[in-house]
Amino acid sequence: MAIAKAERLMNLALCLLGARRPLTKHELRASIEAYLEASNDDSFNRMFERDKDDLRELGLVIDSVENLDGDAGYVARRDSNSLPPITLDAAEATALGLAARVWQQARLAGAASGALHKLRAAGGMPQADEAESYGQLHPHSSLEPYIPAREAAFEPLMLACRDRRVVVFDYRKSNAARPGRRQVEPWTLECWRGQWYLAGFDRDRQAERVFRLSRITGAVRSRAAAFTAVVPDQVTVRETVERWAGESASRTARILLRGGAGYPLRARATEVCPRDDGWDELEIPYGHGLDAWLVEFGPDLVVLEPAELRADVVDRLRAVAKG
Repeated sequence: MAIAKAERLMNLALCLLGARRPLTKHELRASIEAYLEASNDDSFNRMFERDKDDLRELGLVIDSVENLDGDAGYVARRDSNSLPPITLDAAEATALGLAARVWQQARLAGAASGALHKLRAAGGMPQADEAESYGQLHPHSSLEPYIPAREAAFEPLMLACRDRRVVVFDYRKSNAARPGRRQVEPWTLECWRGQWYLAGFDRDRQAERVFRLSRITGAVRSRAAAFTAVVPDQVTVRETVERWAGESASRTARILLRGGAGYPLRARATEVCPRDDGWDELEIPYGHGLDAWLVEFGPDLVVLEPAELRADVVDRLRAVAKG
């Protein structure tokens, strides 16, 4: 049975790290079982060169040394492949702890928690009393950092951005009755005013686009296809959304919001006036697409003015009730 490549790479790395002197190809072939399966020298040489390149790409520093017989020897010296001691001050440790807890409901929660345990075990984290002086949260603290990621599209898009995989999804524009198919090269996700947005290259429109995750309908499917557009060094999601929305301080809307509801709306409000009936009156910037967003808050929201916004929201709610 052929030995898996991952096991072969691990054995080669351990062999190179444990060697007290540079080892020749012949010695490595005799020491690693997977190389004994090579049918001939050419097959072994190709396999070894690929494995050596893969290990170097993964970050292992492999030195090539010519011995007295003229053969090349290989070794991965421990001093070249060890990280310097990691020492975090209290403020840095606190920031890492908070960041790890923000994503408590995401797939990366286990990896983040494991990384913190390793840092503590290695002595890279400050003592508890020192960290507390910077406000580090206790495990049972009532204050919990949290970034909302309730959209089903969030996790597959996060992984697609990380892995640089093209995605396909159905997207409903604010002024469209039905969703349309989009094929996107995803760049980054960003949370702005309580809403998550994806920035990327729309293949069908051959242009940069920003998509609000709450308007993605159905499943997000990824494809193993290479990107066709260059990923920019800086993606200005917030500026793009604000420009698209056409918001300005002189154009506002007044709404009633049920107490304790609609935090994203409260975060963008320029004025909040509590009332005695359990509702709050808010003034918020009014721009393109606001009606579609307000509909999502359902019975917790009432539009007061302008009249055209109120009419648009009522029409959308009636369409939802019929559908």
